Amino acid sequence: MKKYDLNSTTLVFLALLTAFFGVFLVYPISQLLKGAFIADGRFSVQSFQMLLASPLQRQSLWNSFVIAFLTTGFATLLTLPLAHLMTRFQFVGKGVLGSLLLVPMIMPPFVGAIGLRQLLSKFGSVNLLLMKWGVIASDQPIDWLGSGGFWGIVALQVLNLYPILFLNVSAAMANIDPAFREAAQNLGSGSWRLFRTVTLPLILPGYFAGAIIVFIWAFTDLGTPLIFGSSRVVPVQIFDAVNDLNTNPMGYTLVIFVLFLTVALFLISKRLLASKRYEMIARGHTTGAEHQATTGQTFGIWIVVGLVTLVALLPHLMVIVQSFSERWFFSILPTHWTNDTYQEIFKSELTASSIINSLKYSSLSALLDLFLGVTIAWLLTRRKIPFAGLLDAVAMLPLALPGIVLAFGYVAGFDFKISWLNPRENPTLLLIISYSVRRLPYIVRSAYAGFQQTSVTLEEASANLGASPLRTLYKITLPLIMANLIAGTILTFSFAMLEVSDGLILAMKEEFYPITKMIYQLMGRIDPNAPSIACALGVVGMVILTLSLFFASKLLGKKMGQLFRA
Repeated sequence: MKKYDLNSTTLVFLALLTAFFGVFLVYPISQLLKGAFIADGRFSVQSFQMLLASPLQRQSLWNSFVIAFLTTGFATLLTLPLAHLMTRFQFVGKGVLGSLLLVPMIMPPFVGAIGLRQLLSKFGSVNLLLMKWGVIASDQPIDWLGSGGFWGIVALQVLNLYPILFLNVSAAMANIDPAFREAAQNLGSGSWRLFRTVTLPLILPGYFAGAIIVFIWAFTDLGTPLIFGSSRVVPVQIFDAVNDLNTNPMGYTLVIFVLFLTVALFLISKRLLASKRYEMIARGHTTGAEHQATTGQTFGIWIVVGLVTLVALLPHLMVIVQSFSERWFFSILPTHWTNDTYQEIFKSELTASSIINSLKYSSLSALLDLFLGVTIAWLLTRRKIPFAGLLDAVAMLPLALPGIVLAFGYVAGFDFKISWLNPRENPTLLLIISYSVRRLPYIVRSAYAGFQQTSVTLEEASANLGASPLRTLYKITLPLIMANLIAGTILTFSFAMLEVSDGLILAMKEEFYPITKMIYQLMGRIDPNAPSIACALGVVGMVILTLSLFFASKLLGKKMGQLFRA
């Protein structure tokens, strides 16, 4: 029979975590289930029948699935050769190229859509340049983005999400014992057979961990379709349903469908992976895992990675260019340049308040995550508690839980007369909580890794000298894992700064808009300078996120990829 460490400190922490997850995770999901399955006080699946009977909703589901599959597929095709090059070869500038491959993470596709639209629209910079060169006729522009911006959405999703898959796949490839490759080669296996029979099976756990996140994020991305004006996708249908959720159950039904899809994907992947064995014989070194690249190979790798990075950064670069444009209409580049847009965002009360709001929401959510993350990691690594596996699973769940699901659940569940808890009146608390819940896995994993790498002998010595568990944690353990905590907190802050779904759905009044909601509002205005101001706001967010990721990567190094595994 197991003996649990249930002293007063442990019980208090468990009670706090139970209350927090119960109110801000379990309760909203229960309200979503109620809205989808309860009609006139009775259980009903009529809303799902209506969903399948609606041509609009069927088309939305189809489009979202196709976008998610194409995004995951193209990201895979892009990631596998890049991960192979970065893990199999040692060459000059490898660290620099590794950092460049992660640069697209500095801006969500929501903001990059503005730049890509300016670049690839029918009368965007690319078509105008081709017309000037006489490649295409002026009255027959190429529709690069596709109907409703379909291909633009896929392209942006691939360029933004491939770093997540790259981090997982490259980490999995780096962990393969080179003896397996050598044995296969000695038996006459060629490169393709070696990859298919040895490398691929061994990297499947890491690949699926990243691919599931990519698929779900692509399926549930709200901002990019909104910028392109594509309404026939599931996230936009959910966004439009927020305003009439009390009279139309379709929003609940779509959200529950997304939730079930997420759970099903994880269960299927766990089932498939659990049926096979992927472990390798323990080894003490990795000599032979990397080969010194020749001058020609180094040059080729630089060209390949440089081209990928350049293409991935084009939307970002166009956003920066447009942020300095005063007039950019039917021209390859802006005809008039200005820096007044940056002055405007700080002078205007609304845009300045959106920056302040985002900083406030993100900072407070990061502090809350720090407390919750340390508490959860401490309980899991330093205490024997009942249902530890359940606590670990709940803490990791938000990494795969789409933001649009949680945000919709908060609108449905907290439509109270209490103004500070009602997002229609004051969404501040719920925005902080939603940012915190969504990014909690980052700080939990950072703290968990720190606790695992820290010997318990010093803590035991402290306890033997009469120190309480809290004093030991504060004086002994936390200073030893401070780098992990700082890195995790920076990540939670930085990604919350440009969180899209939560801000677009929960912030309903202008005085509470974060940066992302303000960008969306500016893009919908008739004012010709509004897109440039929106881009300037995006650049401000990009700079903050860039600096945050830089410091986090310095502290975590290669371990950073572990934060993006479901």
